[in-house]
Amino acid sequence: MKEYLKIERDTEWRVELRSQLKNKERTMRERVVMPGLDPLERIKYQDREVNLGLDEASARAEASRCMDCVNPTCIEGCPVSINIPKFIKNIERGEVLEAAKTLKETSALPAVCGRVCPQEKQCEAQCFYTLKLKKEPVAIGYLERFAADYEQNSGAVSVPETAAKNNIKVAAIGSGPASLSFAGDMAKLGYDVTVFEALHEIGGVLKYGIPEFRLPNRVVDVELESLENMGVKFERNFIVGRTASFDDLKEEGYQAFFVASGAGLPRFMNIPGENYNGILSSNEYLTRVNLMHAAEKEFDTPVLRGKNIAVVGGGNTAMDSVRTAKRLGAERAMIIYRRSREEMPARVEEVLHAEEEGIEFLNLTNPVEYFADENGRVNRMRVQKMELGEPDASGRRRPVVVEGSEYDIPVDVVVVAIGVSPNPLVPSELPELKVSRWGTIEVDPETMQSSIPELFAGGDIVRGGATVILAMGDGRKAAAGMNNYLQGKLKEQATEASGN
Repeated sequence: MKEYLKIERDTEWRVELRSQLKNKERTMRERVVMPGLDPLERIKYQDREVNLGLDEASARAEASRCMDCVNPTCIEGCPVSINIPKFIKNIERGEVLEAAKTLKETSALPAVCGRVCPQEKQCEAQCFYTLKLKKEPVAIGYLERFAADYEQNSGAVSVPETAAKNNIKVAAIGSGPASLSFAGDMAKLGYDVTVFEALHEIGGVLKYGIPEFRLPNRVVDVELESLENMGVKFERNFIVGRTASFDDLKEEGYQAFFVASGAGLPRFMNIPGENYNGILSSNEYLTRVNLMHAAEKEFDTPVLRGKNIAVVGGGNTAMDSVRTAKRLGAERAMIIYRRSREEMPARVEEVLHAEEEGIEFLNLTNPVEYFADENGRVNRMRVQKMELGEPDASGRRRPVVVEGSEYDIPVDVVVVAIGVSPNPLVPSELPELKVSRWGTIEVDPETMQSSIPELFAGGDIVRGGATVILAMGDGRKAAAGMNNYLQGKLKEQATEASGN
C-alpha cells in the first residue's frame, strides 16, 4: 500500500501541483464553510437537504489546503481506505470526474459517506492540520460529497471496472451500507452477487433510518444504480430464513453468504408507563416517515404528531428523530439525555443544526415514569436530574441521580432512541452459529468469517450498532475474506481432481 501511494504521489501532475503553491501559503488559507438552508425555512420540509454542498470554486480552494503529505495519515483514519490525497488533488486541478473515480476505487457509496460519515472522528481527525498544526483540518467530507455530487449531476457517472465473470454465486443478506460495500467489491472480483432485502426498498438504514433532510433518497438511488451497472442483483421483499432458508439458497447454487441484517430490534428503558399509547421507538418513528412517506398527504401511513414531543437519547438517531418531530409540527421538540452536552455521541454538526432549528436540550435529565390521560395516551413524563460521577467502562463520566430532583414535563409523543439490538432472525435459523451474549454474530475481525466457514458477517449484526462507514469497512473486509476462502476451496478441489 505504501509503495502504491508513493508511486501515485510521484506522478507528474501531482508533483507539478505541489510546486504551484508554497506550503506556508496553503496552511494560511481558512477552511471552507458549508452553506446551508435557513433554519426557519428548512423546518417546513422533510425532504429539503440542510447542507447545500460546495460550489466548484470553493471546493478547489479547499482542496488547495491539502499538503499532499508524504505520509498521508488521513487514509489511516478511513475505514474503507480511500486514497484521500489523490481525490483531493484531482479536485484542486479541476479534474473532478477523476476525483469521483478515485473515490469509487474503494468506496461503493461516496455521495452517502460525504454526507453522513463522522469525518471529524476519522479521516479529518488524522489530518496533518489536526495532528501537527492544531488547525482546522482539510474538509475531506465536504470534498467527498462535492466530487460525488458533481459526477451524479454530470450525466457521466463512471462504473468501476469488474473482472471477468467467474460464475460463483454469493448472497448478501440485508441491503444496508455493509452489504452494498461488500457487493461492490465482490462484483469487482467477478462474482455473481445477489443482495436480499426484507423491505420493499433497497438501502437498509440509509433509507429507513436517515431522514431526507440529511441524506436524500435520490442520492442513494444513484449509488445503487452504479452497483446494478456492475452486475449486482437486488431481491426485494425477501426474508432469508422465512421466504427461503439458507439450505434453499445453497440448492440454488449460492456458495457463500454475507450476513448484514442489521440491528433493528428497538431497546426500551423498562420504566413504568412505557407501554402507553404515544410512546414508540425511533426505528418505528423514522421508518414511518422516511420509508413509508407518513409526512406526505397523499400517503395513508399514520404517524403520531403532537405539540410537545420528547426524544430520549443523545445519538444521531435521536437528533434525526427530534428534527423530524419539529418538521411534523411539534411546538416544543426536546432531547432528554442523561449525560452532558459534551458527552453526546451525536455528530457536532447534527447537534448544531438541531439547535438552529429550535430544538430544546434537557441534558443531565433522565425519564423515570410516564403518565397517561383517560384514553391511555401519554400526557406527561416524570424526569430526574443527573450529575456526572466517575468515568465508566466507556471512559465517559457515569451519570448519577440527584436525589429529590424529580419534576414533570407535559408530552403527547415520546420517541425512545437509546440504541438497538441485533436482528435475531439469522442466528435463530442457524443454531450452530456462534453468537455473543448480546446476540451479535461472532467473527474473525480480520476476515469477518463466522463459525460457519461459508458465512461471513458485518455491520450492526456484528457490532451491535455503528456508523455507516464502519459497516462499509466490514463489508470490504468480508469481501476480501470470502474471496480468499472461495479461491482456497477452488484450489483444494483442483488438487483433489489432479490427485485422482
